Amino acid sequence: MGVVTASPVELIVLVDDDGREIGTMPKPEVHHGETPLHRAFSAYLFDDAGRLLVTRRAEDKATFPGMWTNTVCGHPGPGEDDGDAIARRAGFELGLGVSDVRPAVPGYRYRAEFRGVVENEICPVYVGRFTGTPAPEPSEVWEWELLDWAAFRRRQETEGDAWSPWCREQARLIEAAGLHTV
Repeated sequence: MGVVTASPVELIVLVDDDGREIGTMPKPEVHHGETPLHRAFSAYLFDDAGRLLVTRRAEDKATFPGMWTNTVCGHPGPGEDDGDAIARRAGFELGLGVSDVRPAVPGYRYRAEFRGVVENEICPVYVGRFTGTPAPEPSEVWEWELLDWAAFRRRQETEGDAWSPWCREQARLIEAAGLHTV
C-alpha cells in the first residue's frame, strides 16, 4: 500500500503598503471581495525570435478566468525569490524553463476586480526568455500564442476586456520603458 500525502497549501505573502512582509495566508483564503495586499509577480517571456508568449487563463480559475494575459504570473512563497517563483510557475503552468529574467517595472502595484473577486497586489514586472515548447497545465492555461510585440499590442487595443487589466497596463509601461524587446 502506497503512502498518501496531501498536496501542500500554497501560502501567499501578505505585505504592508511599503511592501514589507506582515504574514502569510493560504491562497484559497486570499482572493475575495476584500483581498488583502500581497506579493505577486508578472513575467513577459520571449522566444529566441523575439516573440512574446501570451496565455489565456483557464476557464475555471478563481481570478479573471478565460482572459488573455502575459506569459506567467503568480505569487512568490515565503522566502522565495521572484526569479525562482517565475521559474517554478513557468515550469508548472507551461512546462518551460526560463532565462535572462530581469526587472522591467519593479514598483508595479495594482488593484482590480472581476465578478466580485479582487486582486490587490504589489507585483513587480519582469521580462526574459523561455526555453522549451509550451505544454500547458489545463487547470492553469487554456490556450497560448506567440506574438511579435506590435501584434500583441494591436490585439490588446482591439480586444480590450478579453485581456487582463494588469496585462494591458503593464504592456504600456514596458513599452514606455523601452523593454519590449529582449
